[in-house]
Amino acid sequence: MGVSFDKADGSLWLNFDVQPKADATSDADRADKLKDPGFGRVFTDHMAIVRYSAGKGWHSARVESRANFPLDPATAVLHYAQEIFEGLKAYRREDGGVNLFRPDANARRFRNSADRMAMAPVPEAVFIEAVEQLVQIDRAWIPGGEGSLYIRPFMIANEVFLGVKPSSEYIFAVIASPVGSYFKGGPAPVSIWVSENYTRAAVGGTGAVKCGGNYAASLRAQAEAIERGCDQVVFLDPNEHRNVEELGGMNVFFVFEDGSLSTPPLGTILPGITRDSIIALAREAGKTVREEAYSIDQWRADAASGKLKEAFACGTAAVISPIGKVCSAKGDFTINGGAAGDVAMGLRKKLVDIQYGRAADTHNWIKKVL
Repeated sequence: MGVSFDKADGSLWLNFDVQPKADATSDADRADKLKDPGFGRVFTDHMAIVRYSAGKGWHSARVESRANFPLDPATAVLHYAQEIFEGLKAYRREDGGVNLFRPDANARRFRNSADRMAMAPVPEAVFIEAVEQLVQIDRAWIPGGEGSLYIRPFMIANEVFLGVKPSSEYIFAVIASPVGSYFKGGPAPVSIWVSENYTRAAVGGTGAVKCGGNYAASLRAQAEAIERGCDQVVFLDPNEHRNVEELGGMNVFFVFEDGSLSTPPLGTILPGITRDSIIALAREAGKTVREEAYSIDQWRADAASGKLKEAFACGTAAVISPIGKVCSAKGDFTINGGAAGDVAMGLRKKLVDIQYGRAADTHNWIKKVL
């Protein structure tokens, strides 16, 4: 199957060479692995790969057996962290078909990340085609019910050199991992720790980029949260350590007594696709959604007065996670009695029903692969 995209020197066709794995996982072994796959521990049989080199551009598009990359010890990504990634899902419909949710948005964000990291941009059509090819060949790995196939496109700088400059060679690849229902028995409210010692991103930095360095920088704070008995960490702004920004890997929303919602503005935080979808669904339902700064002190005061009714985090993996308790060095407080709220759960159901094809897709978010 070919996919076309434009370059400065004209139109180029990139064809994926699809090579099914000869010793693919048996039906019995796959069924056993799908009983309880967890998250990110079980992988499908294949991967998609496209290579880039200066002067030649993107080439050698293949879908082949999932295998290790041979990397020289001086490979650029190992020393200068020039890499980016994405996360999206494929969902099995009740009729047996397969849906992708907003892959075009992931492709655009991937290009934006590449631009910020001085990497060769992957044409959006190539990104989507690579995802589709992998989903088609590994469709048997997509769990039924509330399970899904988590898809991880990523790109690494693979030029062999020691020197601080953009690489002249890249590998773009897509792997996939079946995941079960993220929550057993429904989403349970999480507790979060307010990080006052660590900053995730700053103006001019890479906060809006989906690169590994951002997540590596959050791990010490996440460990601090776990040490204090919390599930997640929330970061504050880098200048005053006052305004709420985002969790270690999720965006955050607040729901008020008048029915309105607010969420931190973009700039230093990741422009989450789930975040954008929630804003659209809430506004479609007639709710006011503000993208504005919200301080940790105001959060505490609004929770105490009852003005704040709910708080929740959102992202690709969990969709929506209610926040029940906030812990900090200045003391702890709860939201909505520590229980999940109707607004968060209502938005979650609307979004999940669209993803699985159980509700009308009025926003054209779904791309049917099969």
